Amino acid sequence: MNPYVLLAAAIVSEVIGTTALQYADGFSNLLPTGVLIAGYLTSFYLLSLILDQLPIGPVYATWSAVAIVLITVIGTLFLDQRIDPAGAIGIALIIGGVYLLNVVSDVSVH
Repeated sequence: MNPYVLLAAAIVSEVIGTTALQYADGFSNLLPTGVLIAGYLTSFYLLSLILDQLPIGPVYATWSAVAIVLITVIGTLFLDQRIDPAGAIGIALIIGGVYLLNVVSDVSVH
């Protein structure tokens, strides 16, 4: 399967797991805890499949960065969290770093 499709699925799985973490209440709520565990297990399994085809540095950086952005958006839209200008700049720097790693740097050549 296309490693970029797997990467997208790994990111979505991680975001689902991390979002469920907000509701797991220290692992005392069973349904969110189950979703959390399933999301993380799925995400790492998919990452293991991707690493047969792509190098770990850019893959992990992309996975982390996109998940951070999505979790920030979810937190802002649905969980009453706020992002201040410094946080927005930090997110922009993360995105810029992943761009440099994947597009400008030749580290992504496998």
